[in-house]
Amino acid sequence: MEKETKRSLLLITFGVVLFALLMHFPTVIKTIQRGIALILPIIVGLILAFVLNVPMKMFEQLFTKIKKKYPKLEKMPVTGVSLFATMACIVLLIGIVYTMFVPGLVTSVKSIYIVFMENTPKWLSWLRSNGMDTAWISKEIASWDFNKLMAQITGNVGNVGNALGKVVDATTSFFGVAVNALMGFIIAIYVLLSKNSLSRQCKKMLYAHLSKKHADKICYISNLVNETYSKFFSGQCIEAVILGLLMFAAFTIFRLPYANLIAVLTAILSFIPYIGAFAACFIGALLIVMVDPWKGLLSIVVYQVVQFIENQFIYPRVVGGSVGLAPLWTLSAALIGGNLFGVIGMIFAIPVTAVLYVLVKDDANRRLQRKKIDL
Repeated sequence: MEKETKRSLLLITFGVVLFALLMHFPTVIKTIQRGIALILPIIVGLILAFVLNVPMKMFEQLFTKIKKKYPKLEKMPVTGVSLFATMACIVLLIGIVYTMFVPGLVTSVKSIYIVFMENTPKWLSWLRSNGMDTAWISKEIASWDFNKLMAQITGNVGNVGNALGKVVDATTSFFGVAVNALMGFIIAIYVLLSKNSLSRQCKKMLYAHLSKKHADKICYISNLVNETYSKFFSGQCIEAVILGLLMFAAFTIFRLPYANLIAVLTAILSFIPYIGAFAACFIGALLIVMVDPWKGLLSIVVYQVVQFIENQFIYPRVVGGSVGLAPLWTLSAALIGGNLFGVIGMIFAIPVTAVLYVLVKDDANRRLQRKKIDL
């Protein structure tokens, strides 16, 4: 009777609290938004630490092996050195991308603009011949000043002093975002440097306040989430770099225009499952068609051949099966995540679904084992 009474009281209390929250829903939403705004740097820092921890773990494994092999390095702080190596690699990668691709991107954008402006009269003439009023289009295009825009961009990129001056003169909202990003980065550094002690403290709190069964379950799910996301992000990053380089090499070999632009676009959009590759191919072909229709057709063939080779021989080894999902579940997760949360949902839905898949599969296996059913 006591258990039933407690359960009834809990249900009544839950119902009353839920009713009160629904009656004051706008106030509750505002309170939640204020709370999120207060802890936003912490949230950003934790997310950033979670992402940076993926390459950092690789360096930790490497430096641990080196430390065992060379006794003189026994006092080497593996965590600190791994974090430094991770940050150095990120800076190096940004530098390589900036040096190799940014000039090409600027040139590609300029050439696209020139081709567009040269062909605009023909397109407008064709539209007018089909009875469409093109006066508003001509007026809009005439207001564009691309050279001034590119001069501002290249000038700001090349002139650090001007860039710093513009940061000083930035709006309050931008300053707030910059402060949150900076604080989040600092918090991420501290989290990564003390992740072992933080993990131990969290485990102590769990096992101190919960039963061993529930604490074990939470630890198991946490490890599963960490492993799944680590495999997914590391695999996707490597696959994006490989695919971008392959596209750049293939387009350069066949002398197709905008190789830099399409390579970077392919690498970025490859994080969007299934749809990203088609989007990059379509955008690239559309840009090349404005230069030469036959080269536009050739670009589609080259892109699909490279995509096929990458999917058949590289992706299965780098990413394929890393999250343990069949193609049907992967596609379903990407579609549902995209419909609910857009592009971000498509990216994060796959590892989330992989975690849920493992949990459901483990639960089903335990139930079948209790029923003594072997399938």
